[in-house]
Amino acid sequence: MVKATGAFIATQRGKVAESAIETKSINSLVSYVDQEAERQLVSGLGALLPEAVFLTEEETVAQEEGQYRWIIDPLDGTTNFLHQLPFFSISVALQREGRSILGIVYEVNREECFYAWQGGGAYLNTAPIRTRPVRHLADTLVATGFPYYDYSRQGAYLEVLGALMQRCRGIRRLGSAALDLAYVACGRFDFFFEHSLNAWDVAAGAFLVEEAGGKVSDFRGGEDYLLGREIVASAAGVYAEGMAVLEPLGRKTVENGDH
Repeated sequence: MVKATGAFIATQRGKVAESAIETKSINSLVSYVDQEAERQLVSGLGALLPEAVFLTEEETVAQEEGQYRWIIDPLDGTTNFLHQLPFFSISVALQREGRSILGIVYEVNREECFYAWQGGGAYLNTAPIRTRPVRHLADTLVATGFPYYDYSRQGAYLEVLGALMQRCRGIRRLGSAALDLAYVACGRFDFFFEHSLNAWDVAAGAFLVEEAGGKVSDFRGGEDYLLGREIVASAAGVYAEGMAVLEPLGRKTVENGDH
């Protein structure tokens, strides 16, 4: 059903009129494509596991807590989609008693399905994937996301970017956190960090990284990355070095009282 929803999204590329785009908040866009994609996912997943509740970006269904909960972003990278930049995805995670047990990130344009289940490892289509066995930040490709509404940590963020520019192979900002995380899981990226994210942006991708042998945390090395609005995902061998560079952002988190 995730692939079927992806096929629907693909049919709408380049067809959304400017008048059909809504601004939910600063730099946060939505169209009928996001909403219809979410309805399709909720309908299919609801039939698959009737006892599960939902946490979704577009809130087309009641937002509840329960033993089983689907966390859904029907179109992660909406701005890319609306501008016809081919980097956007569907993100679906299933939790049991607050812990993720299943994650799917589907890249619509290349029809790449990243998925993992608890204790089963991570896969891209049918092939097993792992994070890269890198040991030095100098050998990594780093991904991030630019702040787009919360600029309270802008100074610390720019400080971290400046340090990383001198210590890694390059930095990329592609516009879909779910896909950034999936790319860490399969070794295309080695280190990813971003703040001001929501649970539906990261739930599936973070689970993929963990099942692929990587490390996931908040900016201070803790576990509050799902609801804490900040995340680090890394190949295990460069996690400590990367976290040392991220120290200004972790310090700013404490100063802001975000945790």
